[in-house]
Amino acid sequence: MAKKTIKVKQIGSPIGRPAKQKAILVGLGLNKMNKVVELEDTAAIRGMVNKIPHLVQIVD
Repeated sequence: MAKKTIKVKQIGSPIGRPAKQKAILVGLGLNKMNKVVELEDTAAIRGMVNKIPHLVQIVD
């Protein structure tokens, strides 16, 4: 059975943001605007995305 994945796109800049928010972006594998990464759909990843909804977006 295939693992569920989600695609996360960075839509905001980390410039001027708290260090915690920058660290979350790095943890998700994001470092450039409009970059899309495919990640395993786990509670930990969802929690990270929910902490910075103004910087990332889940795409289909």
